[in-house]
Amino acid sequence: MEANDVSQAVNQITRPPSGVDFTTIAKYERHAPRYTSYPTALNFAAVNNDILQIANENTQAEALSIYVHIPFCQTLCYYCGCNKIVTRHNSKADEYLNYIEKELLSKSHLLAERQAVSLHLGGGSPSFLSEQQQATLMTMLTKYISFDAQAEMAIELDPRNVDISYLKHLRELGYNRLSFGLQDTDYQVQQTINRVQSTLHIADLVFEARNLGFSSINLDLIYGLPHQTKDTFRTTIAATKAMSPDRISLFSYAHLPERFAAQRKFAEDILPNAEQKAALYDIAVTEFTKIGYDMIGLDHFAKKADPLAKAKNAGKLHRNFQGYTTKGDADLIGFGVSAISTVGDAFAQNPKQLKDYYEQLNTHKPAAVIGLTLSKDDLIRRDVISSLMCNLSLKKTMIERKYHISFDDYFAIELDALRPLQKDGLVLHMEKGIVVPESARIFIRAICATFDAYFDPTKTMTRFSKAI
Repeated sequence: MEANDVSQAVNQITRPPSGVDFTTIAKYERHAPRYTSYPTALNFAAVNNDILQIANENTQAEALSIYVHIPFCQTLCYYCGCNKIVTRHNSKADEYLNYIEKELLSKSHLLAERQAVSLHLGGGSPSFLSEQQQATLMTMLTKYISFDAQAEMAIELDPRNVDISYLKHLRELGYNRLSFGLQDTDYQVQQTINRVQSTLHIADLVFEARNLGFSSINLDLIYGLPHQTKDTFRTTIAATKAMSPDRISLFSYAHLPERFAAQRKFAEDILPNAEQKAALYDIAVTEFTKIGYDMIGLDHFAKKADPLAKAKNAGKLHRNFQGYTTKGDADLIGFGVSAISTVGDAFAQNPKQLKDYYEQLNTHKPAAVIGLTLSKDDLIRRDVISSLMCNLSLKKTMIERKYHISFDDYFAIELDALRPLQKDGLVLHMEKGIVVPESARIFIRAICATFDAYFDPTKTMTRFSKAI
């Protein structure tokens, strides 16, 4: 029987993600993008003009979201695929902050007349910055950017180089949201990935952060790491539950040793295989949802009172380069090496190498060197993929009314390609929409790849991580 209402179908077919079919996992564990954007950053091309200025003239966004990339880390985590620079020379950050101010000045035309509703510091390790450097950065940001009084001010922290004094300083600077990298609590796992840290210390930081008045605390976990087992991961989950964070990010380890040399420091045969990895994911989803966390998209959890959970339940969830967010209707302006901006219908990314980033600013050129102005087809597919990634469903009429197309005609080839996934129970294609069952949530990247016009499965082995 074919349901007529997408929302009703979601309620009818969602169910706990237990009993994952491992045969199906093996069939669909192909490499695929994480879809924090569409098109992905790997599809950006060289730009010779100020692509963001052009896009800014036609943007409909009324607010800004600010991202600052701090690339420095004191030590190298072997699993990491982020853009980072490992150094113990804190003075390098002083020079870097000088260039952040240069970029702020160069983008002042994008920052005028609109308030910022969020700030996010990522890395690398933003906690590499000393207290004085953090104060210097905030002074620069508030000089060029008008922040809304209720703005979300978030920062990612490596708990190994953070103490209570540092947290107090961040709170005084105006930060109200923290994210700690917990990753895994098992000592053997930590040793193998070169990230040994105290779980008790992290718990103390979480406790003190609450006392200091931080409104939201997130813990990052990673599944699929070397030596992880069901038993060791249950211990990590138990520790996470005891800390009771407002949000949890459950990231899939992306093993791409061809791109990230540090990942060659451990043998591939000590990694969980696809079946074992799916089982770890299943354990986490079961345990966190059982105690009241809402599952957000592919890999996030939030307490029911959290704005992220409310946005998801209201159908207003968005996804961008920082993951799932409630601020997707704001233009994203990125600062720092490798930072990506999204203004109107355009993406733009700064150089990935520090020397190239400095050179752009020294020669008074726009910081971004690659980017993309989205075509109508890009915009249509972006909305389709975003809806699936955020809601596990989409309503055809929303796409049809917005873009004046017939969904079934426009996506005839893609809908035909969905048939095998539908036969395997991963997708329900109805007259009025598409629904992904809760039990198939882990397959969502592979499902979205069906609608990706740039996706070439023959060329993805070193470009994207496995979808499972």
